[in-house]
This record gives sequence, structure tokens and C-alpha cells, in this order.
Amino acid sequence: MKQLIIALLGGILMGITPAPINAFYLAWVALIPLWILTVKPQKIRINFLGKKEFLAPILNEKILISLAWGCGYHGLALFWITGVHPMTWMGVPWLASLAIAFFCWFFITFWGAALVVTWSLGMTFITNFKIKLNTFVRVLIGVAFWCALESIWSHGALWWSSLSYTQSPHNLAILQLGQLSGPSTITASIVAINGLIAEAFMLSDRKSKLAKIWLLSLPVTICFFLHLYGFYLYKIPIERFSESAIKVGIIQGNIPNYIKFTAEGFRKAINGYTNGYKILADKKVDAVLTPEGALPFFPDDLMRSPIVSAIQDKGVVAWIGSFAGKELGYVNTLYTMTGTGEIFSRYHKVNLVPFGEYIPFREIIGGVIRRLSPLDDQQIPGNSNQIFNTPFGRAIVGICYDSAFAEHFRRQAARGGEFIITASNNAHYSAAMPAQHHALDVMRAIETDRWAARATNTGYSAIVDPRGNTLWISGINTYEIHHDTIYRRRSQTLYVKWGDWLTVVLLVLGVISYLFGAIYKETTYGDEAW
Repeated sequence: MKQLIIALLGGILMGITPAPINAFYLAWVALIPLWILTVKPQKIRINFLGKKEFLAPILNEKILISLAWGCGYHGLALFWITGVHPMTWMGVPWLASLAIAFFCWFFITFWGAALVVTWSLGMTFITNFKIKLNTFVRVLIGVAFWCALESIWSHGALWWSSLSYTQSPHNLAILQLGQLSGPSTITASIVAINGLIAEAFMLSDRKSKLAKIWLLSLPVTICFFLHLYGFYLYKIPIERFSESAIKVGIIQGNIPNYIKFTAEGFRKAINGYTNGYKILADKKVDAVLTPEGALPFFPDDLMRSPIVSAIQDKGVVAWIGSFAGKELGYVNTLYTMTGTGEIFSRYHKVNLVPFGEYIPFREIIGGVIRRLSPLDDQQIPGNSNQIFNTPFGRAIVGICYDSAFAEHFRRQAARGGEFIITASNNAHYSAAMPAQHHALDVMRAIETDRWAARATNTGYSAIVDPRGNTLWISGINTYEIHHDTIYRRRSQTLYVKWGDWLTVVLLVLGVISYLFGAIYKETTYGDEAW
């Protein structure tokens, strides 16, 4: 029980590192309890084929410990998802709405915790075989394994809380490392520092004080130099050329979800976005950006709406959040409309919100959700290989949940995207969700070395530069219009060019080190390590 409490507390410490609490500095120590409780050698070694009577108790203990840490982290960091309740405005009964909200929270929490459990079990097997591993090999393997698992999880439908996002948006020095190999660079740094500190605490009393001090000073030194290098990258001047400037207007409509599809909601949307567009056009902006689903129409109705008449009158390009129909359902779409009111290009949302826009693992849990909710599961994703051209050049686009997927933005940057525009709804949640959403967009701007403009329905809309500085951010649950200048860029970071190469290198080095130990058996183990 004591170990479970310690693990849970470590997870809770990690859970308060993301926005909006932003205790990002705790991430550099919050993994220590899990590392020690996972990696510390057992009195009984696990054999691959034999001694099965000892295997189950050890694994059960590791599962409970890692589950406690994982639930502490993901459960606290993602608690905002319960804000979907109440959904009575959607026709869902109050109690059913509450059940759906907590089901979503439990499901997503345990899905995130499953990554931690997988890491813990893997490290338990690796560190308790007859192959002897020293401190640095254990840390290398632990870092590589965690990064690999995050990479696998990020290709799934339920992805949000990588360890890397615990540092955004305030630790801009360390976030610059995302230019090298994306989020895995920050994750690897956090896991490595925690692992080295934990290994120092695990040294036996037989070791000299000098050895312990040396091993403890190593992660502190590494952490300092990582931040120092990140600060160097952060201070590199950002070029601003007038010929690459785009003066962007942003409209935050602030239309609550509970009236969004009512007559009042349609009227408020048409008036708010049309008038906002006219004001911004009069300020001589080059383009106006609206949020996800700003005007919830299909193309025929959209083309007859007052905002298209305003576009034809003012002649300013607009990016309009709306919908498009397909044979099997509908897609969440961002349109580029030229000054003549014609559709120039369209982007269909790729990553749909689990439980909100579709049911993940539908074959398993779809029936449960449908019993609780009258909603139809009819939204479909867009193609992941879309290219979004605009009158100002090629853009990198994300709609809402797309922001959680770094590869989505990297892929578009590699194909010539010169600036980022994101459109989101974010209504109906507490301020924690839009704060974390903004933190993700900050990371995407840094990783791709691009300016970003983001428009949301209820907050937080923002302008972010390529170093992650938030130059302007809106309030929450307010109607706002704002204009600012962003710049097109064609540079390509190592991450944009090569993707997540660091995880591959770490895995290769980890396997080589492990095999070297298996062949020569000359490294030491456990308390004898290093």
C-alpha cells in the first residue's frame, strides 16, 4: 500500500505540470518514484521460462504501481474532459450525460495509464533477466522504450498527454529542442533526467559518497546544458520580411454549444462573424480566420449566407469554418474563400475527437455509448495527405484535435507549408482544456519553425511566433476580434526533414547495448551497477 501511495503521488505531481497549473519544473522529478519502484532489482530474478510461481506476484505488483502513477498523471491532466457534461442540449438525459462524461474520463485515463503499465512491465523484464545491465544502459533502454511507446500511442485515436507537453507553454528554452526530433526530444530529456536521479538514489550504502554525488550531479549538469542549448536556439533572431507578411484578422465568436444549432445560435453566428469580418476588412487585413464550425452550414447554404456577400463586397480573403457532406456522413471543413466569394481550397479535419465526433473501438464499446446517447456516429475524417493552398502560399492547417498530433503538422511543413492556421471550437469545457490546446499549438509552431494564427470559438485564440512566444492571446468565453501580422517561412528544422529520428537512434543504441551485455556479460547489475 505504501508503494501505491508513493506512485500515485508521483503521478499527481506530473498531473499538475501541464496547463493551466503549469508546474512544469515538477516533471523533472515526478517520474523518480515510478522509476525506482519499477527498476529496483527484485530479490528473485525472473527467468524467461522457469520459476513461474514467482512471476505473477512481481508482475501484479508492477502493474498496480504503474497503474497508480499513470492514473494519477492522466486522470488529473485530463479531468477537463468531464466538462462535456451536461449534454442535455444535445438531447442526452442528465444522468446519461454524467455517465458518458465519467466513462470518457475513465477510458482515456486508463488508456494513457496503459502506456505507463507497458513501460513498467517491459522494464521489469529487461532489468530482471540474467543479463546484467549497468546504470547508463538501463537509463538508455528506459528512455528509448518510453519514447517508442509514445510514438506508438501517438498513432492511435486517443492521444493528448505526452510527457513533452508538460513543458508548454512556459519552458520555452527546453521546448526549442522540439526542432531537433519533435516531442520525443523533450520526452527523452525528461525521462533521462528522472532516470539518472533515481539511479543515484538506488545506489547501495556500500558505494562511496563521492560516487553518489557524481551520479547525482550528472543529471543536474545535463539538464542545465539542455536548457542552455535550448535558450541558444530560442535567442536566434526571427527574420521578418515585408514581402512574406500576412496581416491576419481573427474572430472569436463565443457561441456556446448549447445554442450553436438553434435559431438563436445561427443568428448570433451570422451576425457575429459577418460584422467581425467587415470590421477587420476595414482595417486592411489580408485575410480573416474563423473558428471550427463557425458557420455550421453545408456548402450550398454557406454560399447563400450574408458573410459571403460581405466577402464579395470587401474583397478580403476569409478562412471559414463550416462543414462538407460526403456519401457516408459529413466532414468538419475549413474553406479558403477568395475576395470574389469563391471557394479556393478546403481542408477536412483529419483527427476526430473520440466520443464526441466518433466512437473509438466501436465494435467493443459502441453499443454502450449508443444506449446512453441518441447521437449518430456520422462524422468522418479527412485524408491525412491533404495540401492546403491559399492566395498567400501553402498553409499548414489543423482543426481542433489535429493539434495533438505533431506528425500531422510536420508532414504539411515538409510539403511546403509556410505558416500555420488552426481553427477550434473548445466550447463546453473548463479553461484547462483550451489552455492545454494552446500549449500544443505552441509546440507545433516551434517544431516546424512557423508562425501560427489560431482562432477558437470560446478561447484561447492566439498569435504565436516560431520560438513559441504568444504575442497575443484572447480571453475565455468572450467575443473578440483581433488582427496581427504573421510571416511565411520556408526553413525546415531537423524534425521536419527527418521526423522522429531520435527514437529510432535510441532504440538501436538500446538494443545494441542490451545485446552487448547478453554476449559478454561483463556489465554489472542492480546495487553493483555502474
